[in-house]
Amino acid sequence: MDEYDVVVIGGGAAGLSGAVALGRSRRSVLVVDDGTPRNAPADGVHNFLSRDGTPPAELLAAGRAEVAGYGGEIRSDRAVGAERVAGGFVVRLAGGGSVRGRRLLVTTGLTDVLHCPYCHGWEVRDSAIGVLACGPMAVHQTLLLRQLSDDVTFLQHDAEPLGEAEREQLAARGIPVVEGEVVGLEVADDRLTGVRLRSGQVVALDALGVQPVFTARSELLDQLGLAPTEMVVADRVIARHVVVDRAGATGVPGVYAAGNVAEPMAQVMGSAAAGLMAGAAINGDLVAEETAAAVAAHRDRVGTGV
Repeated sequence: MDEYDVVVIGGGAAGLSGAVALGRSRRSVLVVDDGTPRNAPADGVHNFLSRDGTPPAELLAAGRAEVAGYGGEIRSDRAVGAERVAGGFVVRLAGGGSVRGRRLLVTTGLTDVLHCPYCHGWEVRDSAIGVLACGPMAVHQTLLLRQLSDDVTFLQHDAEPLGEAEREQLAARGIPVVEGEVVGLEVADDRLTGVRLRSGQVVALDALGVQPVFTARSELLDQLGLAPTEMVVADRVIARHVVVDRAGATGVPGVYAAGNVAEPMAQVMGSAAAGLMAGAAINGDLVAEETAAAVAAHRDRVGTGV
């Protein structure tokens, strides 16, 4: 079984940043990545200083090259199991076999749909934008998009009825509310032209935003006893994520998490920063363990006169 100081599960911005930090500290690192990054549908990475507009695949390719430059390994596979063993953890791979790590860094991200006004709003500025109300923060998302266009429509769909305060906010910003379930998209020449309601009504649109409940891809962490926790804002569940401290440490010793699996609202730059912090924390954790072992061995030598 291949053994590493650290096995990183997930090769997005957080995982690659953590792997680079560990590689620069001369740690043996394996990144296991199944090639399904959250931002794959996006045209470009945004709000990332000096890299704005970079295609996601290009950014990941550069990150992989940096990991390899510091001696790290990248394996295209999917981690399907993890368990604690003496001295660390064993990770089972879908492609067969297992790998062993003294520490785990889980950066598996989350599952959602297109989504974020800060990531994609600029690209649809001044367009006819609809927001499909299927999450607890749909009104908030609609108001954010109103900053980018005068033509924004709130699609009630099957969400809970709006409160008086929310209706007043939408009305004050000139945002119409369309009642009725959305059952389909209208597309022409591979471009969205609107949405179709169950009643048959078609609402003309150039872009459609969806405000989901973010869900961490935490199956491996579940196996280690780290079930996701609900993130609540204004008495509403907006996400399910894995709780970590500021350094990325989970409640299970030796297991760290970073990126959207831990912070659902983080964009690429924030995820990269969290991965860096977790990588540094893991190296510090390993140094402390190795130093304690060296001190014990030193005492034994002094005690025996060797």
